[in-house]
Amino acid sequence: MKYLGRIITISLLTVFLVSCGVSKSLHDRPDVSGYNASVPQKVKVNDSTFIAGDNFLLKNKQGQWELYVEGNPLQIGEITGLLTQELMQKQEAIFFNKVEQIVPSKFQQYLLRKFLAWYNRKMYQYIPQEYKTEIFGLSQYASSNFSEIGEPYLRLLYLHGAHDIGHALQDLMLVGCSSFAVWGNKTVDGELLIGRNFDFYAGDAFAKEKIIAFVNPTKGHKFMSVTWGGMIGVVSGMNDQGLTVTINAGKSEIPLVAKTPISIVTREILQYASTIDEAIAIAKKRQVFVSEAIFVGSATDKKAVLIEVSPDNFGVYEVPNTADELICSNHFQSDAYKHDERNIQWIEESHSMYRFRRMEELISEENKIDVDDAVAILRNKKGLANKSIGFGNEKALNQLLAHHGIVFKPESKEVWVSSNPYQLGEFVMYDLDDVFKNREGNPATQTLSRSNKNIPQDPFVHSQAYKDYEKYRVLEREVEAAIENKAAIPPQKLAELKRLNPEYWKAYYLTGKYYFEKNFDAAAKIAFEKALTKEITTVPDRERIENYIQKLKN
Repeated sequence: MKYLGRIITISLLTVFLVSCGVSKSLHDRPDVSGYNASVPQKVKVNDSTFIAGDNFLLKNKQGQWELYVEGNPLQIGEITGLLTQELMQKQEAIFFNKVEQIVPSKFQQYLLRKFLAWYNRKMYQYIPQEYKTEIFGLSQYASSNFSEIGEPYLRLLYLHGAHDIGHALQDLMLVGCSSFAVWGNKTVDGELLIGRNFDFYAGDAFAKEKIIAFVNPTKGHKFMSVTWGGMIGVVSGMNDQGLTVTINAGKSEIPLVAKTPISIVTREILQYASTIDEAIAIAKKRQVFVSEAIFVGSATDKKAVLIEVSPDNFGVYEVPNTADELICSNHFQSDAYKHDERNIQWIEESHSMYRFRRMEELISEENKIDVDDAVAILRNKKGLANKSIGFGNEKALNQLLAHHGIVFKPESKEVWVSSNPYQLGEFVMYDLDDVFKNREGNPATQTLSRSNKNIPQDPFVHSQAYKDYEKYRVLEREVEAAIENKAAIPPQKLAELKRLNPEYWKAYYLTGKYYFEKNFDAAAKIAFEKALTKEITTVPDRERIENYIQKLKN
């Protein structure tokens, strides 16, 4: 992971400078003196249902947590922390344990902590006071186990930028989201319909405890979002005005300093915008530190647009009035980025354009699209022209790693959220008007969903192919670790790797790499050449294999 190595190198240079310029950020705290800080008592109804006044947290039968919280920013933070404390502490442990796996050296961890303090030294200046207050309230319930990284408030503040760093470090393969919208003549009822996969991957455990949060703030609009413990930002959400936001990563350089996390920008849009123009105005006034496409759908405007932001550019992409669909993967489309070299290279070398064309293909196959069709598109595991490209291939819309899939009908205020595993579980339906109606004095102890409108799970979860894929994922990690540690791998294990996922290029690439390291040249060449016959994810991946073959020939 070359970028991670670069960060460690930079850390060595900055560790001696860390006291310069970071003191203010380390000691900055929001002024909460003007807020009513009263928080109701938490009552445990059972192991999966908790109430605090009108606020509540419950687990539905699909394994998703449903959270309802209301109040001023401090109360929302504190009540969320009170109700989700166990989930928040679990997510934090998962995330930091993941970092520890990537950076096992204690000395390098120390350098990384110093670097992060320096890198995030200006973030506090770019986050609105309201959201710093909410994070402060939340931090009162954070874990005390990671004090060496920072005190709870700072840790939670920094974690809101982790998503952005994941986007910048494309080598970590954390992201590859796909989104689309259809409306007018392209939907069965003429209403706007939006589907998206959030392919942010930070380990299987990270996606286990999803929270579907319904927030009723004292200022701004009520809204829902799909999130996780400790996260107040928005990656997928809709407000009670029928405005939706989702985010798709663009190609970014590693930024030199953290500014406004993109999920905070989208949280502000969701809470304070009711039209596309209002969303654009909010996005324009915030300074971000990575490149991101904000996919905005609007019931008022009856269409969707892309707001494309980066540290040094800003663009808005709208389809012509005669069009009735908008598609977004991980490259920019507005005129503002037409000559952007990073964006052009990303289109040419990554899997973004492939997924874009696949969405075009699947949408064109249907005369008119409904919610079931939208879910089917999000679940699609094939390549262009329905080619089998191996399970887990990032060229597929369903890469079998998504944190969640989601479908919105903004004009009806309806939303469907996937349940585990990946996008394959039941899509659970919520009606925002129902959720927020008569909530005062009426905390829920049963699901807020409309189960009669749920979309059934994908039958694929019961197939042998799915079972083989799950085995493949475990075996792939074992093989990668063995190659990294120069350990011996039995031939039958390499054969099993290919048998479990026969159309996936990476199984053959790893086999070739192992044989190459062991100087079994003939076997390596056969495996690499077989990999080239498969649908390889990116141009650099293909070039890497071709370079191995060239070395073998030489």
